[in-house]
Amino acid sequence: MADVLVRYFAAAADVAGLEEETVTVHPATVGTLQEQLVARYGGGMTRVLKNGSFLVDGVVVRDPQRPLGRQVDVLPPFAGG
Repeated sequence: MADVLVRYFAAAADVAGLEEETVTVHPATVGTLQEQLVARYGGGMTRVLKNGSFLVDGVVVRDPQRPLGRQVDVLPPFAGG
């Protein structure tokens, strides 16, 4: 279990309605975080994540099994996806 600072940018921030939040994730993987964000924010977040990117501690991650770090940035496609 991990508490992760999740920062949202552009369309991701619009869908979430905020720019950052701390999320508890278990197991602490990119895939689990993605599932939680979709469950929390619905179809809008699904669209953002479909072609967007996750930056885990500043590194682009595409592997859903990748362990999370302390900070995850959610970027929509135009911002680096």
